Amino acid sequence: MPTLIKNGSLEHDRWTVLKEATGPEVLRAVPNKRFIVPLKFWKDYGQELSDYQGEIAIWLDSHENVSELGDALQTFPLIALNFPVFSDGRSYTNARELRENLHYSGEIRAIGDVLRDQLFYMSRCGFNAFALRHDQDVELCLQAFTDFSTGYQSSIAEPLPLFKRR
Repeated sequence: MPTLIKNGSLEHDRWTVLKEATGPEVLRAVPNKRFIVPLKFWKDYGQELSDYQGEIAIWLDSHENVSELGDALQTFPLIALNFPVFSDGRSYTNARELRENLHYSGEIRAIGDVLRDQLFYMSRCGFNAFALRHDQDVELCLQAFTDFSTGYQSSIAEPLPLFKRR
């Protein structure tokens, strides 16, 4: 099983990211599994997904917005936000929106091109789980969360900027 960083420690990843599928028949082939499905798949096959015996979570690509989830938001045990390339920062905004404005308390997972250098900043925006790119050293990545002792800007964990904390 792949390993991920969740809440600052290593865990086995029990979820499978469904990248592409033609229809819900892929779910029937493997019942009782945990799938993270794309937003479009969830929209197209909502009824079939509600009948599925396993757990379903959702992932959004960087060009998709969390507002597209509507009232279903709180029903997902996790929401994965994709980074197609490390330089695409739109998923940071979605993570912060989920935590700050939509009060989502479940797991927010970074998937895709997730590198060590991003982890500290991702955690400040509300991510609490990180599926690292295959070439990243997990032990070195764990150290990323202590790279800085504090931040100047406000964050999910520290709502006041540094100048107001003095």
